[in-house]
This record gives sequence, C-alpha cells and structure tokens, in this order.
Amino acid sequence: MALILDRYRLDPVHLGKGGMGVVRGAQDEKLGRRVAIKLIQFPDGMRDPELEARFTHEAKIMSRLSHPGAPVLHDFGTYQDPALGSRLFMVMQFIRGTGVDDVIVEHGPLPLGWVASIGAQVAAVLEAAHDLDILHRDLKPSNLMLRRDGSIQVVDFGLALMHNPELTKLTRTGQLLGTAAYMSPEQVRAEEPTARSDIYSLGTVLYELLTGRHLFTGLSEYSVMDQHVNARPNSVGHLRSDMPRELDELILAMLEKRPEDRPATASEVHYRLMPYLAGTGPLGDMTAPDSSPARMYSHAVSRTLTAGAQPVVPVVRNAPTDDDFSRRDIKHARRQATSLVRKSRYNDAAGMLAKVAESASQKLGAGDPEVIDLREQLADVLFTAQDYRQAAQEFRQIADDLLLRPEPDQERISQCRLQEAICQVHAGAPELALHIMRDLLADEMSRFPEDDARLLELRRQIGELEVSAGAVDRARATLSDLCDDLVRLYGPDHGATIRVIELLASLDRWPL
Repeated sequence: MALILDRYRLDPVHLGKGGMGVVRGAQDEKLGRRVAIKLIQFPDGMRDPELEARFTHEAKIMSRLSHPGAPVLHDFGTYQDPALGSRLFMVMQFIRGTGVDDVIVEHGPLPLGWVASIGAQVAAVLEAAHDLDILHRDLKPSNLMLRRDGSIQVVDFGLALMHNPELTKLTRTGQLLGTAAYMSPEQVRAEEPTARSDIYSLGTVLYELLTGRHLFTGLSEYSVMDQHVNARPNSVGHLRSDMPRELDELILAMLEKRPEDRPATASEVHYRLMPYLAGTGPLGDMTAPDSSPARMYSHAVSRTLTAGAQPVVPVVRNAPTDDDFSRRDIKHARRQATSLVRKSRYNDAAGMLAKVAESASQKLGAGDPEVIDLREQLADVLFTAQDYRQAAQEFRQIADDLLLRPEPDQERISQCRLQEAICQVHAGAPELALHIMRDLLADEMSRFPEDDARLLELRRQIGELEVSAGAVDRARATLSDLCDDLVRLYGPDHGATIRVIELLASLDRWPL
C-alpha cells in the first residue's frame, strides 16, 4: 500500500471518484486514526492549473466550514507521486456511513420523519455555509452520508463557491457546473447562483426522498435541464397519500423557478421541516438506535438555554424607549432575534421584536420601511413559534399600514394578506382564510389580466382550501373553471393542468 509523506498509508481501493479527484481510505500512521484522502486527478493525465486552483479552493472552503454536519479537514498539501509527479491532496475526517442515494435504492420512498430529519440537518449545514458566503452548488443524494446514529454529513464541496473576487474567477462565464437532476434553473441558464440555488437543489433531493424518483426525468441531460427551467413539478401529495399539505407546499416553494419565490434562507427551511421530524425508526442495518457520544452531546446542547426556562425578553442595547432611539437599534434587534431563533428561543425573539417594533413605530412611524421589515420578521417568528392567531393579526396590520403609504407596495400587501390567510388555516379557521383569499383574488383581478399566472395560482390555492374545509361542491366549481382555463392556456399535459385534474378526480372519492 502506498505511503504519502511517510505518514498516510493508502487503502488499495477507492471510496469514491469525482470530477477533480479520487477519494481513498487511509491510515494516519503518526496519530493512529482512520482518515479519507482526496487526491487530485487530471482527466487526460496532463497537469491542469485551473483544476489545481479548484482543488485548492475546495480545501480553503473545508478549512473555513466548521460544523458537525460537514467533514473536518485535517491536512492539505503536495506530495511527489512516483508515477504522476507533484500531486495535491487533502486529508479529511473518515465518515463511516451510507450514501443517501443507496438509502433511496434500498428503502424507496422514506418515511416522512426521516425525510424531515435529513432535510433539516442538511439545511443546518447550508445555513452555516451560507453564513460564510459559501454555496455548495452540487447537492445530491450521493453527496450526503447517513451515519449509523442517524446524523447526516454533507460531503464533496468540490463545486462550492466562496464569494471572494479571487476565487470566483475560477468559474468561467457560461460554464455549467452541477448535476443535471438537481440543478436550479439559474444554474442551467449559467447565471450567478445564490443561497436559494442550494435551497432548490435541496428541494429536488427531498422530492426524491419522498417519492423514490427524480423530480424530472428525460432521454437526455438537456431534456432534464429544460424541465428545470420550464416545467412545473407535480406535488408530492399526488404520489403519496400521507403527505401533509404544509410540507407539500414547502417542497413546491423550494422548487419555484424564480429564486425570489423560494424560502429566503436555509434556516427557514430547517424550522419548517422540524414539526414533521417524528417516527424515525431504524432503516434496516444502515442505522442503529444505540446512543452515541455525538447524540448525547447534541441532545444536551439542544436543551441548554431553552429547557425549563421562563421566557425572558433580553435586554436590548441602546434601549429603544430612550429618546436617543435610532435605526441601529432596529438592526441590532433583528440580528439578535435571528440568533435567538437559531437556538429555538422563539418566545424570547418574539418578545424582543414586539418591544422594539412598538418603540420604532412610535418614533419612526408604523409605515417606515425599516419598521415594516422589523414587523414582518416578528410575524414570521410568531408563525414559526406556531402562534398563528397572533401572526395573522401582525400580517393584517402590516398590510393595513402599507395601504396608508402615498404609493402602496401592492405586491407586498398581497403577500401579507396571503400570509394572513395561511396563518388562519393553521389556526383552524379555514372559512376565515377562504374569506381573506377570495377578497384578495377580487383585488388582484383588478390589477392583472385574468390569465396571469398569479391569479391562476391563487385560484388553485382557494380550490384546495375549499377541499380541506369540506366545501366539496364549491371546490369542484372553482377547480373545474380553473382546469378549463389551464387547458386553454397550457394544454392538458402541462404540470399545472395535471395537478388540478388530479385534484378534481380526488373529489369523486370524497365521502358524501
């Protein structure tokens, strides 16, 4: 077996192979531990300075990213390969586990709890990466490792992008990087990716975990990529009967074509997945229920500063009730609230934001742009904390205050009203939610042509809400009219049309 730098003894077989190199297990003779070594490999055997720069770039990213869900980088350097000459390598933590792609092959569609667990863990890693301006850009099941204790490791940051002027030069304009089945529309178009590009890719992974099939399939990579840009995905709910509507909506939101229509952060995805994390029994021999030091540690951390503590509103620097209140207090409060939410301290975050919002509204006006942003964050925190009635009131009041502006932001007003309706659905008031959405539809019809995609989507949401409220006859009328329009506009084989056709078919099975 080969020995690198008189220290790392390589295993004879590869653990994996990618576009930039091969990964092999090895024994660190100096420290007596198992490691994984990634060795650069040139496709044609000729040295490639750009590939070497990318390889070095990956090592720099790994050295910056410190998270339990990402492998630790132990070493990086160059050694003299007797056959290939000078060769870059990196030494990483050895991950004992199973690729999630193999998990899907063996277990097919996974239980909802396992999907939520995998998705929430990956989202946590992405949040840590995005906080460092690191984008993964190649999320897929084979780049996720399931360990026996149920934890997930996100591996292979070979295509990751760090927003650094010197490093981003490595990506040439118009160059397609990624895997076709999991690429975001903007990656397909060779546009600049964002954190929401990773959220799209995570959505494709969750879709596959839930259904056992790729989001899009085709006879060629071009066909698959074209569908990422132009085809509307079917909801998971049409493929499995146990799919909660809210979870289905989250997946579809992650798969929106426009980045701005997706969840804003990986943190939001994490918290929206957490309510579904239950029923995660062993997956064959891939996982074991036995405790592990890592699980013991994370369990203690998860309860520290939260378990048994009475909600206490933190003291905010430069108390906003003082006469010298400034906009810096708003920025500080929003950052502090974000930190509290990451620690699941929702009551603390909501209490602090409410206090600052009251003072800010008095000093700057309820319709001030920064005050509106602050109040929307408060409403979002209340929603995450499942205080749906209070969140609905906040969204309604924000919409009313936006209407009082000299030039009302109609798009934002509509979004707040839609959020109010969603809150009322969660609060168990579907009829009130329907009333809000029908009023919103009437107003939107005065702003947009009748065939506008926003109106069509709102009509679908109303129809689905009528179904969930048990108003089957109203739902049938709403969805039938919508189906006729979708067939006229897009044809019977379009994803949006098929979705409504399937909804109508489900009404025939509705109990009388």
